[in-house]
Amino acid sequence: NSRNGYNKKTIQTKFGKSEIEIPRDRNGEFEPRIIGKYEKTSNQLEEQIIAMYAKGMSTRDIEDHMRDIYGIDVSPTMVSKITDKILPMISEWQSRPLDHVYPVVFLDAIHFKVRKDNRIINKAAYSVMAINMAGQKEVLGIWVGENESASFWLGVCNDLKNRGVQDILIACKDGLSGFSEAISTAF
Repeated sequence: NSRNGYNKKTIQTKFGKSEIEIPRDRNGEFEPRIIGKYEKTSNQLEEQIIAMYAKGMSTRDIEDHMRDIYGIDVSPTMVSKITDKILPMISEWQSRPLDHVYPVVFLDAIHFKVRKDNRIINKAAYSVMAINMAGQKEVLGIWVGENESASFWLGVCNDLKNRGVQDILIACKDGLSGFSEAISTAF
């Protein structure tokens, strides 16, 4: 196997469009590491788009922001493709194995409004944060549901149990009716 010239490729960076040359080899085995074969944006640009999306900006807002700040055009489709890359990582994080025992676990829901089918509806983000045996805070998971209910909390507790949690020593929660029963049913 030996070198066999270059392929030219135009990529989008935070400084605008740039043309790069990617080396080729005769057997077609060369894999670029910084910008992959079929990628059209730099990692810095992707990281900025993901950060803006994580802060709640819509794809249209991100498009406008990139045009205003950097003078580059980023389509909503491109933003969606970039943000979709993190979905497998989110799924992996949400299903990771947990410790067997947590001394203190905080269970609470945050309510927010979401636009769905041209209507504004209420959603609840169920969050579970714990202090592990080493004394460090750890977010065990975040689940989204329609509204806060004891039956949904039972599902959250069962999910924690399925991921390896065997016992919770202190559960810090609010006064939702049925919440204590849901926790004691699972643990």
